[in-house]
Amino acid sequence: MSAPNSSEGKTAAVKDVSIVDAGQGTAAGDAIGSGVEGGILDQFKGYVARVRSGDMGVLPAVAGFIVLAILFTFANQYFFTERNFANFLTQAAPIVMLAMAVIFVILLGEVDLSAGVTSGVAMSIFVVLSDPGGLHLNWILALIIAIITGIAIGTFIGFFVARVGIPSFVVTLGLLLGLPGLQLLIIGAGGLYRIQEPEVIAIQNSNLAPWQGWVMILVMLVISFVTAIVDRRRRARAGVPNRTIALLWIRLAVILVIGGVVVEYLNQERGGAFLSISGVPIVVPITLAILWLGTFLLDRTRFGGYLYAIGGNAEAARRAGIKVTGVKWTAFIICSTLAVIAGLFSASKVGSVDAAFGSLTVLPAIAAAVVGGVSLFGGRGRLIHGAVGALVLAVIANGLGLLNLSGGVNLLVTGGVLILAATVDAVSRVRAGGSLIRR
Repeated sequence: MSAPNSSEGKTAAVKDVSIVDAGQGTAAGDAIGSGVEGGILDQFKGYVARVRSGDMGVLPAVAGFIVLAILFTFANQYFFTERNFANFLTQAAPIVMLAMAVIFVILLGEVDLSAGVTSGVAMSIFVVLSDPGGLHLNWILALIIAIITGIAIGTFIGFFVARVGIPSFVVTLGLLLGLPGLQLLIIGAGGLYRIQEPEVIAIQNSNLAPWQGWVMILVMLVISFVTAIVDRRRRARAGVPNRTIALLWIRLAVILVIGGVVVEYLNQERGGAFLSISGVPIVVPITLAILWLGTFLLDRTRFGGYLYAIGGNAEAARRAGIKVTGVKWTAFIICSTLAVIAGLFSASKVGSVDAAFGSLTVLPAIAAAVVGGVSLFGGRGRLIHGAVGALVLAVIANGLGLLNLSGGVNLLVTGGVLILAATVDAVSRVRAGGSLIRR
């Protein structure tokens, strides 16, 4: 599904939140991303002006992704094949999901270093409960218990960060060090549980029927159109100017063209002589659906506006009547819950869970958010930015792997890209008139 439309950056969101009076919203206050007057040329000039002022958003990540894809296509004949493209998408899905998870707390200017091990503990509980040699619970019930585990861990973090006032770095670092011990007790030393449920394995290893891929595109178009029309009506009722309707048709055309090309490409046969494989991987529509829901939450709910406002200036948000404690608490719960979904994707891809599962995933997820243009200073970024950043890191790993380069080269390149992205974020913040000092 396409991400809901909103204004570039979230400066407008912070401004809109300031008019909410102690929890009583107005129609204008709820219309996050209120649009800009003028035609397409005015929109383009406005975008160029924002880029020149330092608000580049996801542009560097998109440019990097395109450049890397072109380089690897010329460097290896197998990079741009149907089989590798499908493998690339399934390879990227867990990091995309985990990047979206940590963005909810990064937007607050906080960090969750325990998201990876949270997914490890939750998936350990899932495999132990559903294992045929153990309790052998129904896999759906076991997954619900795993998600509840994620919620409980997020609640624990939120309590100490939001209520007690301990820095999120300290709390989540403690869990990063401690939760692997709990995971070891659950799995057992040297233990490994294989995923037995065909439905879970299918998430990362099966595909939609070719016609279902086209239905997915149709659903994306319909949801994007309906969402945009509802937004325009809300803004009109609130007396807020709308963007030109031509932008909606352009967005729908982009979804149709890019989505159609991807679906058609993935619908090509890629299984070989003895196995027929085609279609969009099942994990793709699941990821897009969660991306859309998360973006809707950030762009179209009061909670999302509060989140950006707190990330921009927590003290000003508190004085405006926003319940900072509750918003922070909720953000950590959402982060841990989505981390469990990321763990489910990884377990489906690998086909097993061991005592070290998830321990090395959180730093790449945070890196993906930064590479995508999410500000570590808080208050700026969107979920789609983290998704694009994750795709950049995935294309690096995929392309270097095809070139048979060592894992050390992969780490060096990824680290260099992260430092470059962080530098761009810092420089753009200063150019936009901001500060590198947290308020």
